[in-house]
Amino acid sequence: MTSEQRPAPDWVGDVGLGVQAWVGETPPTPDEPARPARRPAGSRSGGRRSGGRGRTRTWEEREAARVARAEAAAAEVEADPEAVARKILLDTLTGQARTRQELADKLAKRGVPDELASALLDRFTEVGLIDDAAFARQWVESRHRSRGLAPRALKQELRRKGVTDDDAAEALGQIDDDDQRAAARALVDKKLRSMRGLEPQVATRRLAGLLARKGYAPGLAFAVVREALADLGADEDLDDVALPED
Repeated sequence: MTSEQRPAPDWVGDVGLGVQAWVGETPPTPDEPARPARRPAGSRSGGRRSGGRGRTRTWEEREAARVARAEAAAAEVEADPEAVARKILLDTLTGQARTRQELADKLAKRGVPDELASALLDRFTEVGLIDDAAFARQWVESRHRSRGLAPRALKQELRRKGVTDDDAAEALGQIDDDDQRAAARALVDKKLRSMRGLEPQVATRRLAGLLARKGYAPGLAFAVVREALADLGADEDLDDVALPED
């Protein structure tokens, strides 16, 4: 019988049976049940396929992927550096203000030429998208309110972000002595909740250390801690407690 005359198999038109035939299984006749397709050699049990999402990539594969991403990014910068640099700046500024230094570091890390980066940063500054003074004011207000940081600690953070001393001083001027004392007392009161039963001298050292890490001067730290403990009735003589040096 020629190929033109050979009748079509019974499974023609059935996708499932066609797949069985494709993987080497003999499709069933209408009178016999379908046999499960053989699992390919080397496949894993539990429904996971080799190379699928369930497989953990090796270090070599992760490193190769990282290098490929870096090479692709470098090629993109080389093809149209200005467009890439603009996109980097806009993406980085989306949802959060950044200092000029932070943005410059970002561009340098992505391989944007220094001259182009400087020109774009100047332009973004001119139109108000970069404003270190405004950033500093917002940073000081937020970190002092949410973390209770004192001006000394805030100044160090701003310096690490590239804010000038003049802009930092202007921003820190928002915090007066009353603000510092209130923030320090709030930190102490919160910490005291987990220090019930400690000896006053032990509590004083720990609380003063907490305030020191937040940037408060020893004199203010000791005064606030002493006041808080006195309000709790722990007003024993604490004059011999050693405080962190300024």
